[in-house]
Amino acid sequence: MTSIVVVEDEADIAQLLALYLGNEGWTVHLADDGETGLAAIRARNPDFVVLDIGLPGNMDGFEVCRELRRTSEVPVLFLTARDDEIDRILGLEIGADDYVTKPFSPREIVARVKAVLRRGAQKFEAGRTTFGVVDINTDRHEVTVDGEVVDVAAQEWALLESLVANQGTVLSRQQLLDLAWGVDWIGDPRTVDVHVRQLRRKLGDDLPLVTIRGAGYRLG
Repeated sequence: MTSIVVVEDEADIAQLLALYLGNEGWTVHLADDGETGLAAIRARNPDFVVLDIGLPGNMDGFEVCRELRRTSEVPVLFLTARDDEIDRILGLEIGADDYVTKPFSPREIVARVKAVLRRGAQKFEAGRTTFGVVDINTDRHEVTVDGEVVDVAAQEWALLESLVANQGTVLSRQQLLDLAWGVDWIGDPRTVDVHVRQLRRKLGDDLPLVTIRGAGYRLG
């Protein structure tokens, strides 16, 4: 059974999310501050985390996610009362898979959780693609650089797999969103740019991921 940890200090919002997520048959555990939330995530090893940014105490949502990403690639959906581009980009760079601004519909949260979980569960065609020291094995869902396995988050993998499947073709942001995030995804198209930067940082210069100004990105 899918398990979700919701870290949200506003009790009304937390209970509403627990109700709607629970109605999907998912097990939901609530925490109301960063320290408690991080401990719950580590203890329960959930399938998904819904994480408010503006938490009380010494750890806000950004800090919780930073600590979490040291050891886990569990999908994270950020909640925030601030609709600030810098916050959105920072959240994605830290390792969040999605970002929703309050106020929101709980049905939207359910839909986004389903979309992220669906992407993470995708099965890819067998095969390997090699660029210098970068080896992408879509059968094993694994990327290595010079023989060392690289931790790639679920959404980064979905983007990489889409690029591999369309090698040599220039893909626009919208095409990449449709392929890697799904046609039902709603959000800032610049999330593609953030995830491209993450792939380049993790996989290095041997990955021939090229920016085509005014058009999009091309692998190879």
